Amino acid sequence: QVQLVESGGGLVQAGGSLRLACVATGTIISIKSMGWYRQAPGKQRELVAVMPTGSRANYADSVKGRFTGSRDNAKNTVYLEMNSLKPEDTAVYYCNTQARRGWNSPYEDYWGQGTQVTVSS
Repeated sequence: QVQLVESGGGLVQAGGSLRLACVATGTIISIKSMGWYRQAPGKQRELVAVMPTGSRANYADSVKGRFTGSRDNAKNTVYLEMNSLKPEDTAVYYCNTQARRGWNSPYEDYWGQGTQVTVSS
């Protein structure tokens, strides 16, 4: 099994910064992508940033220029640096990876348990 463990959420004032981290553990042969999604109360889960292996990061328009995603492939870890935070960034942030556990296995989606980010005005 593949587990994702997130850290770094919390409460911050508008204009502040937070850094999220997520490490993937378990039997992992290869990773296709790692990224972050978020879900605000009453809303659907949405993409924040995705970092495909060997490709540039893609960001939601709402976070471009403020959030930066990065990966440490040696540690199967993904980060999200969030600057100039706004109250509308308040949500539960979920780490995601598309990984496979064997060379003959398909890539599957795995999710972390989520970490709360709250931005006060």
